[in-house]
Amino acid sequence: MPLLKNRSDSTPLSPNAVAWAIFALAIGGFGIGTTEFAMMGLLPNVAEGVGVSVPTAGHVISAYALGVVVGAPLLVAIGAKMPRKTLAMGLMALFTVGNLLSIFAVDYNTLLVTRFIAGLPHGAFFGVAAVLAASLVVPSKRGRAISMVMMGLSIANVLGVPLATFVGQQFGWRWMFVLVGVIGVITMVFIGIFIPAQKAEPGASLRKELGALRRGQVWLTLLVGVVGFGGFFAVYTYVANTMTDVAGFDSGFLPVIVGLYGVGMVVGNYIGGRLADWSVMGSIYAVMSFIAAMLVLYAASVHIQWMALLMIFVIGASGAMLIPSLQTRLLDVSPGAPTLASSLNHSALNMANALGAFVGGLVITWGWGFTAPALVGAVLAVLGLGIALLSGLLDKKDNKGLKA
Repeated sequence: MPLLKNRSDSTPLSPNAVAWAIFALAIGGFGIGTTEFAMMGLLPNVAEGVGVSVPTAGHVISAYALGVVVGAPLLVAIGAKMPRKTLAMGLMALFTVGNLLSIFAVDYNTLLVTRFIAGLPHGAFFGVAAVLAASLVVPSKRGRAISMVMMGLSIANVLGVPLATFVGQQFGWRWMFVLVGVIGVITMVFIGIFIPAQKAEPGASLRKELGALRRGQVWLTLLVGVVGFGGFFAVYTYVANTMTDVAGFDSGFLPVIVGLYGVGMVVGNYIGGRLADWSVMGSIYAVMSFIAAMLVLYAASVHIQWMALLMIFVIGASGAMLIPSLQTRLLDVSPGAPTLASSLNHSALNMANALGAFVGGLVITWGWGFTAPALVGAVLAVLGLGIALLSGLLDKKDNKGLKA
């Protein structure tokens, strides 16, 4: 794949220009990560603000996640023939509008709608950003470029989420959406300046992109993400209540806790990339097993404050470790449809978000306590491992058939 060319001439972009272009895309990931995860730390504030219980307020998180699920394939399909820079800017504009609308949500039902709208461009933006980043560099550096875009999402949990949580606690939860809206505007400006214009992909079409959906291994990989990652979100959705009601931390300490989780994500993202290079399926097996074990340990030890801090870091790391392998696996089983494959990965993870928030809220409502979501999450992780093993066995069977 050649270097992406400048709009006005055929000169390849300089390393500095490539860095600024990737940074522009990473800012978008930073904004998306901030709005997605800060809501979890502010869930008690949101619940009080719209007059519902905390488990019911968790459905607002599910609404955003469902927006991602619906929007990723839909918006990628609509924009299949558009220049990717134009599509990226349009997606970020929709994301910004959705977040700004959330500022004015007058009740719970309105907030559900605005969060759904804000979630629509999430997966599609990451899908387009990943393909754009890969097109900026030589093939041997595509993985690094894509990981730098995704690092914006991880760093959001270190800087953006704690900041947004603090702002939301001090000035009102609606101000979190103001902050994210500003980040969205900055992203559009940076994309406009630093991403070179390029023509639409030759031969691009809705039919070509949707062709990936005919492959059984694509659906199995997506199912691994939906089920296996659901346990991770079952825990993190209710982290604010678990850390205050079970671990005994003051609510003012929550920005530090979610920041620690974010550091875990950054570390896990780095390790996960190395593991994926070692073995895509092997890393999925190992990480899924690790997630299940850590969720059980979290449930057993979260009442001890120092263990609670350690485990929130470990859970953040374990979840992030899985993403590079799932992304790579989807690309491996989806030749010819890179944008849709990248987008569907985020659809799967946000279906996991919706599943985890729902199941976690369900067991809390049943009176099982705030540690119960972790145990349910461990079961989901084991189920995800089983699906991954099935996918791997089918791969081996297909390979034997080809050799025969």
